[in-house]
Amino acid sequence: MTTLPTLLVLDAEPPPRLGRLTGRARIIHTDAAHLAERLPAADALLIWDFSSHAVREAWPGDGPRPRWVHTASAGVDHLMCPELASSDTVVTNARGIFDQPIAEYVAALVLAVAKDLPRTLELQRERSWRHREGRRVAGTRACVVGSGPIGRAIVRTLKALGVTAALVGRVPRTGVYGPADLDRLMSRADWVIAAAPLTDQTNRMFDTHRFGVMQPSAFFINVGRGQLVDEDVLAHALTHRWIAGAALDVFSTEPLPEDSPLWGLPGLIISPHMSGDTVGWRDELGAQFVELYERWAAGRSLVNVVDKKRGYVPGH
Repeated sequence: MTTLPTLLVLDAEPPPRLGRLTGRARIIHTDAAHLAERLPAADALLIWDFSSHAVREAWPGDGPRPRWVHTASAGVDHLMCPELASSDTVVTNARGIFDQPIAEYVAALVLAVAKDLPRTLELQRERSWRHREGRRVAGTRACVVGSGPIGRAIVRTLKALGVTAALVGRVPRTGVYGPADLDRLMSRADWVIAAAPLTDQTNRMFDTHRFGVMQPSAFFINVGRGQLVDEDVLAHALTHRWIAGAALDVFSTEPLPEDSPLWGLPGLIISPHMSGDTVGWRDELGAQFVELYERWAAGRSLVNVVDKKRGYVPGH
Protein backbone atom coordinates (compact mmCIF):
# COMPACT_ATOMS: atom_id res chain seq x y z
CA MET A 1 0.00 0.00 0.00
CA THR A 2 1.39 3.41 -1.01
CA THR A 3 1.96 5.83 1.85
CA LEU A 4 0.47 9.24 1.20
CA PRO A 5 2.74 12.27 1.62
CA THR A 6 2.11 14.20 4.83
CA LEU A 7 1.15 17.80 4.21
CA LEU A 8 1.39 20.08 7.23
CA VAL A 9 -0.64 23.29 7.07
CA LEU A 10 0.16 26.26 9.29
CA ASP A 11 -3.38 27.51 9.57
CA ALA A 12 -5.07 30.87 9.47
CA GLU A 13 -8.75 31.73 9.20
CA PRO A 14 -10.39 30.97 6.87
CA PRO A 15 -8.48 27.72 6.19
CA PRO A 16 -7.39 26.79 2.64
CA ARG A 17 -9.73 24.80 0.44
CA LEU A 18 -7.78 21.62 -0.27
CA GLY A 19 -10.59 19.29 -1.26
CA ARG A 20 -8.83 18.37 -4.50
CA LEU A 21 -6.10 16.72 -2.45
CA THR A 22 -8.47 14.26 -0.77
CA GLY A 23 -6.93 10.80 -1.03
CA ARG A 24 -3.69 12.29 -2.35
CA ALA A 25 -2.21 13.70 0.84
CA ARG A 26 -2.41 13.14 4.56
CA ILE A 27 -3.27 16.65 5.67
CA ILE A 28 -2.43 17.79 9.20
CA HIS A 29 -3.41 21.23 10.40
CA THR A 30 -1.41 23.03 13.05
CA ASP A 31 -1.14 26.32 14.85
CA ALA A 32 2.10 28.12 15.66
CA ALA A 33 2.31 26.63 19.15
CA HIS A 34 2.47 23.02 17.84
CA LEU A 35 4.42 23.63 14.63
CA ALA A 36 7.85 22.60 15.99
CA GLU A 37 6.68 19.23 17.26
CA ARG A 38 4.87 18.40 14.01
CA LEU A 39 7.52 19.53 11.52
CA PRO A 40 9.57 16.27 11.63
CA ALA A 41 6.62 14.22 10.37
CA ALA A 42 5.86 16.46 7.39
CA ASP A 43 6.92 15.89 3.80
CA ALA A 44 5.60 19.30 2.74
CA LEU A 45 4.58 22.46 4.58
CA LEU A 46 1.99 25.01 3.47
CA ILE A 47 2.33 28.32 5.28
CA TRP A 48 -1.22 29.59 5.03
CA ASP A 49 -0.71 31.97 7.94
CA PHE A 50 1.77 34.11 6.02
CA SER A 51 1.91 36.78 8.73
CA SER A 52 3.34 34.28 11.23
CA HIS A 53 7.04 34.03 12.08
CA ALA A 54 6.54 30.56 13.59
CA VAL A 55 8.48 28.76 10.85
CA ARG A 56 11.55 30.89 11.37
CA GLU A 57 11.42 30.06 15.08
CA ALA A 58 10.54 26.35 14.78
CA TRP A 59 12.75 25.30 11.87
CA PRO A 60 16.11 25.16 13.74
CA GLY A 61 14.81 22.37 16.04
CA ASP A 62 15.66 18.66 16.03
CA GLY A 63 14.51 15.98 13.60
CA PRO A 64 13.88 15.81 9.85
CA ARG A 65 12.35 18.72 7.99
CA PRO A 66 9.87 18.93 5.06
CA ARG A 67 11.37 18.60 1.59
CA TRP A 68 9.19 21.42 0.29
CA VAL A 69 7.80 24.60 1.87
CA HIS A 70 5.25 26.84 0.18
CA THR A 71 4.17 30.22 1.52
CA ALA A 72 0.90 31.79 0.41
CA SER A 73 2.61 35.16 0.06
CA ALA A 74 5.00 36.92 -2.27
CA GLY A 75 7.54 37.72 0.45
CA VAL A 76 9.52 35.04 2.28
CA ASP A 77 11.23 37.17 4.94
CA HIS A 78 8.79 35.94 7.60
CA LEU A 79 9.96 32.33 7.29
CA MET A 80 13.60 32.43 6.25
CA CYS A 81 16.26 31.54 8.80
CA PRO A 82 19.88 30.40 8.31
CA GLU A 83 18.99 26.74 8.85
CA LEU A 84 16.28 26.80 6.19
CA ALA A 85 18.40 28.85 3.79
CA SER A 86 21.25 26.33 3.97
CA SER A 87 19.03 23.23 3.76
CA ASP A 88 18.00 21.15 0.73
CA THR A 89 14.36 22.11 1.26
CA VAL A 90 12.73 23.76 -1.77
CA VAL A 91 10.82 26.97 -1.00
CA THR A 92 8.12 28.35 -3.29
CA ASN A 93 5.92 31.43 -3.03
CA ALA A 94 2.68 32.89 -4.37
CA ARG A 95 4.33 34.83 -7.17
CA GLY A 96 1.78 35.90 -9.77
CA ILE A 97 -1.32 36.19 -7.57
CA PHE A 98 -0.90 39.75 -6.32
CA ASP A 99 0.82 41.49 -9.24
CA GLN A 100 -2.07 43.21 -11.00
CA PRO A 101 -4.19 43.91 -7.88
CA ILE A 102 -1.25 45.72 -6.27
CA ALA A 103 -0.57 47.62 -9.50
CA GLU A 104 -4.19 48.75 -9.60
CA TYR A 105 -3.99 49.82 -5.96
CA VAL A 106 -0.92 51.93 -6.68
CA ALA A 107 -2.64 53.49 -9.69
CA ALA A 108 -5.67 54.24 -7.52
CA LEU A 109 -3.46 56.02 -4.98
CA VAL A 110 -1.75 58.05 -7.70
CA LEU A 111 -5.10 59.14 -9.14
CA ALA A 112 -6.62 59.83 -5.72
CA VAL A 113 -3.70 62.01 -4.67
CA ALA A 114 -3.47 63.83 -7.99
CA LYS A 115 -7.19 64.60 -7.95
CA ASP A 116 -7.24 65.38 -4.19
CA LEU A 117 -9.96 62.82 -3.52
CA PRO A 118 -9.20 62.44 0.21
CA ARG A 119 -9.85 66.15 0.71
CA THR A 120 -12.97 65.98 -1.46
CA LEU A 121 -14.43 63.31 0.83
CA GLU A 122 -13.54 65.35 3.92
CA LEU A 123 -15.24 68.42 2.50
CA GLN A 124 -18.33 66.40 1.58
CA ARG A 125 -18.65 65.21 5.18
CA GLU A 126 -18.37 68.86 6.23
CA ARG A 127 -20.99 69.89 3.62
CA SER A 128 -18.44 72.37 2.34
CA TRP A 129 -18.40 73.48 -1.33
CA ARG A 130 -14.77 74.38 -1.97
CA HIS A 131 -13.46 74.41 -5.51
CA ARG A 132 -9.89 73.22 -6.05
CA GLU A 133 -7.72 72.26 -8.99
CA GLY A 134 -6.53 68.73 -9.52
CA ARG A 135 -3.25 67.60 -10.98
CA ARG A 136 -2.76 66.03 -14.39
CA VAL A 137 -1.32 62.48 -14.05
CA ALA A 138 -0.27 62.01 -17.67
CA GLY A 139 3.22 63.38 -18.15
CA THR A 140 4.35 62.84 -14.56
CA ARG A 141 7.31 60.59 -13.67
CA ALA A 142 7.45 57.53 -11.44
CA CYS A 143 10.38 55.60 -10.00
CA VAL A 144 9.37 52.02 -9.15
CA VAL A 145 11.84 50.21 -6.89
CA GLY A 146 11.65 46.43 -7.24
CA SER A 147 11.86 44.77 -10.66
CA GLY A 148 9.89 41.60 -9.91
CA PRO A 149 6.42 40.82 -11.31
CA ILE A 150 4.74 43.31 -8.97
CA GLY A 151 7.07 46.15 -9.95
CA ARG A 152 6.67 45.34 -13.64
CA ALA A 153 2.88 45.29 -13.32
CA ILE A 154 2.99 48.69 -11.60
CA VAL A 155 5.07 50.12 -14.44
CA ARG A 156 2.69 48.76 -17.09
CA THR A 157 -0.37 50.12 -15.30
CA LEU A 158 1.11 53.56 -14.70
CA LYS A 159 2.25 53.80 -18.30
CA ALA A 160 -1.37 53.22 -19.34
CA LEU A 161 -2.17 56.43 -17.44
CA GLY A 162 0.51 58.31 -19.33
CA VAL A 163 3.05 58.23 -16.50
CA THR A 164 6.71 57.86 -17.49
CA ALA A 165 7.80 55.00 -15.21
CA ALA A 166 11.38 53.86 -14.57
CA LEU A 167 11.97 50.44 -13.01
CA VAL A 168 14.91 49.88 -10.66
CA GLY A 169 16.21 46.43 -9.73
CA ARG A 170 19.14 44.75 -8.02
CA VAL A 171 20.97 44.26 -11.32
CA PRO A 172 20.68 46.54 -14.38
CA ARG A 173 19.41 44.88 -17.55
CA THR A 174 17.24 45.70 -20.52
CA GLY A 175 14.35 47.84 -19.29
CA VAL A 176 15.64 47.86 -15.70
CA TYR A 177 17.93 50.40 -14.06
CA GLY A 178 20.43 49.38 -11.38
CA PRO A 179 21.05 50.72 -7.85
CA ALA A 180 23.56 53.27 -9.16
CA ASP A 181 20.71 55.05 -10.96
CA LEU A 182 18.30 55.13 -8.01
CA ASP A 183 19.15 58.52 -6.52
CA ARG A 184 19.03 60.22 -9.91
CA LEU A 185 15.67 58.68 -10.79
CA MET A 186 14.18 59.44 -7.37
CA SER A 187 15.28 63.05 -7.56
CA ARG A 188 13.27 63.51 -10.78
CA ALA A 189 10.22 61.46 -9.81
CA ASP A 190 6.77 62.73 -8.90
CA TRP A 191 5.91 59.28 -7.54
CA VAL A 192 8.38 56.96 -5.78
CA ILE A 193 6.98 53.46 -5.31
CA ALA A 194 8.60 50.78 -3.15
CA ALA A 195 7.78 47.23 -4.31
CA ALA A 196 11.02 45.43 -3.49
CA PRO A 197 11.41 42.25 -1.42
CA LEU A 198 12.92 42.53 2.04
CA THR A 199 16.58 41.49 1.99
CA ASP A 200 19.75 42.60 3.75
CA GLN A 201 20.30 45.06 0.89
CA THR A 202 16.81 46.58 0.96
CA ASN A 203 16.28 46.75 4.73
CA ARG A 204 15.66 50.43 5.65
CA MET A 205 16.81 51.49 2.18
CA PHE A 206 14.44 54.47 2.30
CA ASP A 207 16.34 56.49 4.86
CA THR A 208 17.40 60.07 5.48
CA HIS A 209 19.46 60.16 2.30
CA ARG A 210 16.74 58.72 0.05
CA PHE A 211 13.95 60.95 1.34
CA GLY A 212 16.40 63.83 1.13
CA VAL A 213 16.94 63.44 -2.61
CA MET A 214 13.21 63.43 -3.39
CA GLN A 215 11.47 66.54 -4.68
CA PRO A 216 9.34 68.51 -2.17
CA SER A 217 6.38 67.88 -4.50
CA ALA A 218 6.96 64.10 -4.67
CA PHE A 219 4.71 61.42 -3.18
CA PHE A 220 6.02 58.13 -1.71
CA ILE A 221 4.14 54.79 -1.79
CA ASN A 222 5.19 51.55 -0.08
CA VAL A 223 3.51 48.28 -1.12
CA GLY A 224 6.60 46.12 -0.55
CA ARG A 225 7.55 45.46 3.05
CA GLY A 226 7.36 47.80 6.03
CA GLN A 227 11.01 47.27 6.84
CA LEU A 228 12.05 48.87 3.55
CA VAL A 229 11.35 52.22 5.19
CA ASP A 230 12.88 53.93 8.20
CA GLU A 231 9.51 55.01 9.57
CA ASP A 232 11.01 57.59 11.95
CA VAL A 233 12.76 59.27 9.05
CA LEU A 234 9.57 59.20 6.97
CA ALA A 235 7.72 60.83 9.86
CA HIS A 236 10.35 63.57 9.96
CA ALA A 237 10.21 64.01 6.19
CA LEU A 238 6.44 64.45 6.23
CA THR A 239 6.38 66.71 9.28
CA HIS A 240 9.06 68.97 7.85
CA ARG A 241 7.64 68.90 4.30
CA TRP A 242 10.62 67.23 2.67
CA ILE A 243 8.05 65.48 0.50
CA ALA A 244 4.41 66.23 -0.29
CA GLY A 245 2.94 63.04 1.15
CA ALA A 246 3.05 59.26 1.39
CA ALA A 247 0.89 56.15 1.41
CA LEU A 248 1.86 53.06 3.39
CA ASP A 249 0.16 49.69 2.98
CA VAL A 250 2.85 47.81 4.94
CA PHE A 251 4.53 48.54 8.25
CA SER A 252 7.40 47.36 10.42
CA THR A 253 4.83 46.28 13.04
CA GLU A 254 1.50 44.87 11.90
CA PRO A 255 -1.23 45.50 12.83
CA LEU A 256 -0.15 49.09 13.27
CA PRO A 257 -0.55 49.88 17.00
CA GLU A 258 -3.27 52.34 17.94
CA ASP A 259 -0.70 54.54 19.66
CA SER A 260 1.64 54.68 16.65
CA PRO A 261 2.52 58.28 15.76
CA LEU A 262 2.11 57.35 12.09
CA TRP A 263 -1.67 57.63 12.40
CA GLY A 264 -1.49 61.37 12.94
CA LEU A 265 1.15 62.34 10.41
CA PRO A 266 0.24 65.06 7.90
CA GLY A 267 -0.08 63.86 4.34
CA LEU A 268 0.06 60.14 5.17
CA ILE A 269 -2.49 57.61 3.85
CA ILE A 270 -2.58 54.36 5.84
CA SER A 271 -4.10 51.08 4.64
CA PRO A 272 -4.00 47.71 6.49
CA HIS A 273 -1.79 45.59 4.18
CA MET A 274 -4.60 45.13 1.66
CA SER A 275 -3.19 46.33 -1.65
CA GLY A 276 -3.08 42.84 -3.15
CA ASP A 277 -6.25 41.45 -1.59
CA THR A 278 -9.17 41.36 -4.00
CA VAL A 279 -12.39 39.35 -3.86
CA GLY A 280 -11.51 35.66 -4.19
CA TRP A 281 -7.79 36.04 -3.50
CA ARG A 282 -7.72 33.23 -0.94
CA ASP A 283 -9.29 30.84 -3.44
CA GLU A 284 -6.65 31.81 -5.98
CA LEU A 285 -3.91 31.11 -3.44
CA GLY A 286 -5.43 27.73 -2.63
CA ALA A 287 -5.77 26.76 -6.28
CA GLN A 288 -2.19 27.80 -6.95
CA PHE A 289 -0.93 25.60 -4.12
CA VAL A 290 -2.93 22.58 -5.30
CA GLU A 291 -1.41 22.92 -8.77
CA LEU A 292 2.05 23.11 -7.24
CA TYR A 293 1.31 20.09 -5.04
CA GLU A 294 0.29 18.07 -8.09
CA ARG A 295 3.60 18.92 -9.77
CA TRP A 296 5.56 18.07 -6.63
CA ALA A 297 3.75 14.77 -6.03
CA ALA A 298 4.36 13.77 -9.64
CA GLY A 299 8.06 14.50 -9.36
CA ARG A 300 7.89 17.40 -11.81
CA SER A 301 9.90 20.58 -11.37
CA LEU A 302 8.25 23.32 -9.34
CA VAL A 303 7.68 26.90 -10.43
CA ASN A 304 8.01 29.98 -8.21
CA VAL A 305 11.14 28.51 -6.60
CA VAL A 306 12.74 31.02 -4.25
CA ASP A 307 16.47 31.62 -4.26
CA LYS A 308 16.88 31.20 -0.51
CA LYS A 309 20.09 33.19 -0.38
CA ARG A 310 18.60 36.18 -2.19
CA GLY A 311 15.14 35.92 -0.63
CA TYR A 312 13.03 36.03 -3.79
CA VAL A 313 12.30 34.22 -7.05
CA PRO A 314 15.00 35.24 -9.57
CA GLY A 315 13.84 36.94 -12.75
CA HIS A 316 14.22 35.39 -16.14
